[in-house]
Amino acid sequence: MAMRIIIDAFGGDHAPEEILKGCRMAADELGVQIILTGRENEIQEAAKRLELNISDFEIIDCPDIVTMEDEAVDVARRLKNSSMAVGMRALVEGKGDAFASAGNSGAMVAGATLIVKRIKGVKRVGFAPLLPKSEGFFMLCDSGANVECTPPMLEQFGLMGSVYMKKVMGVEDPRVCLLNNGTEEHKGTELYREAYKLLSEREDIRFVGNLEGRDIPHDGAEVVVCDGFTGNIFLKTYEGVAMALMDKIKGVFTKNLVNKLAASVVYNDMKALKKSMDYNEYGGAPILGCSKPVFKIHGSAKAKTVKSAIGLCMKYAETNIVEEIAKAVQK
Repeated sequence: MAMRIIIDAFGGDHAPEEILKGCRMAADELGVQIILTGRENEIQEAAKRLELNISDFEIIDCPDIVTMEDEAVDVARRLKNSSMAVGMRALVEGKGDAFASAGNSGAMVAGATLIVKRIKGVKRVGFAPLLPKSEGFFMLCDSGANVECTPPMLEQFGLMGSVYMKKVMGVEDPRVCLLNNGTEEHKGTELYREAYKLLSEREDIRFVGNLEGRDIPHDGAEVVVCDGFTGNIFLKTYEGVAMALMDKIKGVFTKNLVNKLAASVVYNDMKALKKSMDYNEYGGAPILGCSKPVFKIHGSAKAKTVKSAIGLCMKYAETNIVEEIAKAVQK
């Protein structure tokens, strides 16, 4: 039986058109069964405009949409009939194997906590996007779900991230680090010093200590742990610098005829470089700690990114990562 992924058709900047196109790509290329939540009439009208056949998609009709202006807790209260809330309830009811949305991040965290619920023993769920580095990729947890954290929360982020990288991403022995303002054990605030002690005492993860921000892109670790406030700033800065750098490189190669000729010689290499540094290749971020697979797609996602996110959702669900995290937390 094909895996069933529930998708919020009205989450994100380019919904529902890009969501539908990405779902169609995923269904055709990955063999996944798509279940859409949202206003059925608008979904059908968008598919007609796009000349997209979605006759094999199941649609759960619901009237409301969670916007970026809505309060996070509204998803479980005032907006119970929104495409996001209905999708999460459908996941809990067993109608799908995973749920994904490109919608309001705060609402995603609230819904994951209040509707889907946390794994027993998990203190807080965490955003955990994958980002490119000089060799492969790394996970950043937390990247915005929890502005204020405790040392045990950071310990669990490291543990959950390690399990995810092993089971879902196939990294055999992921290195776990704390994002800090120095590599020495005594560096950082009390939060980070206490978290260092907890992580260093664990025998089930490969903790490599503190790393400074400049070391992260240079293959410093596969799991980078921090509080959500620090993580969100690091994430946005990382993305911004990468985009600015690629724009600068493009400017050099289009400066004059000689440079354009040079660009034509290394075109394939530059295209591969751009792809390797594009965070959209990973689609978004799992919300680690949920009792069922919930995935946050990039808010600005286009069709290709949506398809990538659905691919990761499939890996997330088929590897029984939730059970693995539960075992690790209980241990």
